Amino acid sequence: MLKKEDFAVIKTLKQHGVYLKDIAEELGVHPKTVSRALKQDRVFTRKRKRSGNKLEAYKAKIDQLLSEDVWNTMVILREIQAEGYDGSYTILREYIQPKRVLRPGGRATVRFETEPGKQMQSDWGEVRVEIAGQESKVHFIVDELGYSRRFHFWCSDSEDAEHTYEGLIRSFEYFGGVTQEVLVDNQKSTVLKASNEGQPGFNERFVDLAGRYGFSPRACRPYRARTKGKDERMVGYIKHNFFVRYRVFENWAHLNQLAESWLRTEADQRLHGTVHEIVAERFERERPFLGGLPNVRYDTSYFEYRQAAWDGYIEVRGNRYSLPAALAGQHVAVRIGLDGALRVYQGETLVASHTLRSKEQGWSSLPEHQAGMWKSTLQVQQRELSAYQEAL
Repeated sequence: MLKKEDFAVIKTLKQHGVYLKDIAEELGVHPKTVSRALKQDRVFTRKRKRSGNKLEAYKAKIDQLLSEDVWNTMVILREIQAEGYDGSYTILREYIQPKRVLRPGGRATVRFETEPGKQMQSDWGEVRVEIAGQESKVHFIVDELGYSRRFHFWCSDSEDAEHTYEGLIRSFEYFGGVTQEVLVDNQKSTVLKASNEGQPGFNERFVDLAGRYGFSPRACRPYRARTKGKDERMVGYIKHNFFVRYRVFENWAHLNQLAESWLRTEADQRLHGTVHEIVAERFERERPFLGGLPNVRYDTSYFEYRQAAWDGYIEVRGNRYSLPAALAGQHVAVRIGLDGALRVYQGETLVASHTLRSKEQGWSSLPEHQAGMWKSTLQVQQRELSAYQEAL
């Protein structure tokens, strides 16, 4: 039964351009009910199953989960089923539906539909979980295709520029292609100067990445409400699904392995509530419109310059690493991979490779570097024996 406040919500959402099917989904009614209510300007009723008493014993648990910002009905169903609930999904959904107006940030927005292969939206989210026995903050980048709603996410300990570019590349590789444009928020890793006139100043390296992969960079306009609504919803979807199901991880690699498995077996196979299609099936229609990946993968390593000391070492992040003796005192370029690989270049030539070490582990010295340094240091001038005899 539609209440007066439901009818007011219908009118308001319609005035803001929200689709009938989305209004119906929000209120838990059929789209035709919404259509009739708008046309005839009166409240319609529909029969509902009585909820009975099966849910009564679990309402406190449900309300607790809602207070913790867990709003996914299927996740809540699994939680209370583990405690003995044997009622239906429908009863639970009908109990939760009126409470959704209390959800933080739950205001309705206009949906922007895009053509196949046109756009990928990117955003970052945060969550705290247990990794290797310690509570850790996880940053995860979410990249979603605007047409098919297929998405990919990757977790790391940072959301700086290098990790942002790595996340974008991993998503392109997961999808097997590149969209015409990528829509990002106004974080400094991608946008140096935001603009309400549609002329943002992009990070030079982000522009370089876009050129290599063949997409046009786009940025949300500041203070525009939910320009990237699709992707922001995916941040919440991941928090309330993947990170509710999985809470403890052996290490970062284990976390990302579970994430990719969950993407393929669950997220890709879900029936999307807006487009009413299986995401993986809809993606097959979008796949042909994606651009190809470059032959050479973009290098997302940190890039720095260093001057080698006269003892043949360079200092990087509080530790010292050896170089060939001939480079003592010279300037070199350093690339630090996100996997901890340290590469040193003189011009375009790779001259040394190390793995980052902690301060406790101490300096990293390669035998061939030290042998060259000792050879040049201990070299003694040789003279004829007669010269020493003359001196005597």
